[in-house]
Amino acid sequence: MIVSTNVPYNYNVLLDNMYALKRAYPFLYIDSIGDSVLGNALVYFRIGRGKKEVFYNASFHANEWITTPVLMKFIEDFCVAYTNNSTIYGYSAREIFDTVSIYIVPMVNPDRS
Repeated sequence: MIVSTNVPYNYNVLLDNMYALKRAYPFLYIDSIGDSVLGNALVYFRIGRGKKEVFYNASFHANEWITTPVLMKFIEDFCVAYTNNSTIYGYSAREIFDTVSIYIVPMVNPDRS
């Protein structure tokens, strides 16, 4: 388990989880859509390579930090299911990966204290 959902989540925890997930699951695509007002990278994850596109985001406002670990845990759960050629919520992770591109910005506002 990489992503813990029982700790207060902040930008540094996000970065630690991001690097650990990338090491464990090299097929996970990670990049930045820009920088925040304070210069923190607005990172995004892409799961899959399909034509259909879905977008999720979290932590839009400073007090909504709890939504970030939920999305980060989804990323980890999906990667585990893909690696094990199993299902996530009853759907084939491999089939989703091949037909859908899921874009996730887990922390839209990384500047909260």
